[in-house]
Amino acid sequence: MATKNVAAFNDLNFETDVLKSDLPVLVDFTATWCGPCKALAPIIDQVADDLAGKVRVGKLDIDESPVTAGRYGVRGVPTVMVFKNGQRVDQHVGLTTKAKLIALVGV
Repeated sequence: MATKNVAAFNDLNFETDVLKSDLPVLVDFTATWCGPCKALAPIIDQVADDLAGKVRVGKLDIDESPVTAGRYGVRGVPTVMVFKNGQRVDQHVGLTTKAKLIALVGV
């Protein structure tokens, strides 16, 4: 699931890697069985490559990490959330564009 610029987040590393990150973090809440998630994956990869060094980008599989998904009220996938300084600052549910994701991060 992870690539060069896309981290793999889970229930164990979410606090350290997302909430305590010095950089803004874009989290793609995803699932292996989700068709729109598969369509979003290459867009997430492009955003991660374009914003490398400015924003952390990662994916969290909701089936493998149900505690974190539940904590943030993820009811549909894909759901993309942006975290800054340990707080969720924005989110988008459903398939979206690269431009929308970059705007969501606000860098």
